[in-house]
Amino acid sequence: MVFFLVPLISMLSSMHHYAALLGNNVTISTAELSALLPDMIKKTVFGNQYLTFETKEELTQEFLNRLGGTILIAKNITGNGVVTLKDIPTLLATELATVKGKAVFSLRLVGIPPHIGKDLFRDCKKGLKQKGVPSRYLGSEREPAKAIQLHDENLLDPKKGCELTILHEKNQLWIGRTVAAQNVKAYTLRDIGKPVRDTTVGLLPPKLAQILLNFGEYLASTTAGQQPSLGLRPRSGSTLTIFDPFCGTGVIPVECLLRRNAVLASDVSLKAVNGCEKNLEWTRKTYKIAKKDIASTVWKQDATKTFDLGKTLPDVIVTEGTLGPALSDRPTIKEIEKLMRNAEGLTESFLKNCKTCLPNTPIVMTLPVWYAMKKMMPLSKVASAIDACGYRTVMPPHVDGWLPDRLSLLYRRNDQFVGREIVMLMPKK
Repeated sequence: MVFFLVPLISMLSSMHHYAALLGNNVTISTAELSALLPDMIKKTVFGNQYLTFETKEELTQEFLNRLGGTILIAKNITGNGVVTLKDIPTLLATELATVKGKAVFSLRLVGIPPHIGKDLFRDCKKGLKQKGVPSRYLGSEREPAKAIQLHDENLLDPKKGCELTILHEKNQLWIGRTVAAQNVKAYTLRDIGKPVRDTTVGLLPPKLAQILLNFGEYLASTTAGQQPSLGLRPRSGSTLTIFDPFCGTGVIPVECLLRRNAVLASDVSLKAVNGCEKNLEWTRKTYKIAKKDIASTVWKQDATKTFDLGKTLPDVIVTEGTLGPALSDRPTIKEIEKLMRNAEGLTESFLKNCKTCLPNTPIVMTLPVWYAMKKMMPLSKVASAIDACGYRTVMPPHVDGWLPDRLSLLYRRNDQFVGREIVMLMPKK
């Protein structure tokens, strides 16, 4: 069986062509990439989860470390050339040319029948042996190497190993080298290793916090009249100042500090404020981030009352709005209606306060979406509240809202009774 490569590379030599293995929520992952890569040209989706795209940016492990919604990134290695699967052993040997000693490789196969994939692994190992290169491989024709293996076995280091990402669908064949992968150990350290975790409320995953912060940087850059891109700040040479007025124990502030952005954080609960301060202190010690370099301020504050910010004003608000109490069982519609009234009242009061105290500051926030037995229930009055408070909802290019009448994104695991609706709000001019 022979597959032909349909040229997917732009004739513009300045553009790089990549494939990204997106997270479980493909729409949110695509939106995050689009927010950080304003020149992104979306191409083909392979296997429902691999998005190929073009950008002028050189994407590295450092870039992927900032993403919460992308598992892996590969860079195209075939250009406009026409190749078949028979060329893969040669392509792999070329990528491993600088490796000294025993080479480690992997093939990430999408849309390739298992029996053909098995032959590819065998032919690659045989081809390397013929060139005098001893080798071993990770993964198989049915199960690719995991992200943690790519790091542990140095497959992302061109001097030590290589993984080829091979995507096939219909008459298209895309071949690239994996250049970055999620660092699972780093997430575990800051999710489990920090001293304070409040399990009585819905825990915000660090990856989602990263996504929200990237949306925040997108809005802040847009507000400042610049195009968001890698490492871009609204004001050249400065860091962002990000305000989380529902900080809890500090998941968003910790992620904010890790990307060297100044932190403003508040919560109505003194227990939460103390927990946030301890987690930020742990982050500073663990990652060696001095207060003189990156400032952080945490205080007790009702988010519906006038903000006590002093002279330091935020570039953007990024926060997890109230999700209500943690639920151990699926709620009834009557219970949801009560929770909804409380959440809508708090959200409207918060937005009014933001518009009064920080009239030009954009907002990224999450809102609750409840799941009864046979009904999904988002906040019903939030759109009118957003409009009445002087904001408009926006989204990055390349994605649509999760419902026809809602310009927002939905984050939810299948077993959750409460999902998160992500809204991005720009002040009306």
